[in-house]
Amino acid sequence: QVRLVESGGGLVQAGGSLRLSCVASGSTVSINLMGWYRQAPGKQRALVATFTSGGTTNYADSVKGRFTISRDNAKNTVYLQMNSLKSEDAAVYYCNAVRAYDDRIFWGQGTRVTVSS
Repeated sequence: QVRLVESGGGLVQAGGSLRLSCVASGSTVSINLMGWYRQAPGKQRALVATFTSGGTTNYADSVKGRFTISRDNAKNTVYLQMNSLKSEDAAVYYCNAVRAYDDRIFWGQGTRVTVSS
């Protein structure tokens, strides 16, 4: 099993920055990919960014150039640096991890980001 705990959400003004953290525990050696998704009210959960164990990153078009995903394997932590936040970035942000040998997906409980205009 893999447990994911997010932190770092909160209220920020438009144009501001936040950094989200997600700490993984449990069978972390089995993790291949970690990433961030978000879900705004009334919308489906959507990809924000992913980071593979090989160092490949992927971003949603809407966040490219503003958000940066990084990963500290020694700390089993993945970060999401969010800059130039917009009102449309407001959502609950979820960390996920994909187990390498069976592609099972694990989710954190989510952290809320609110952007005030």
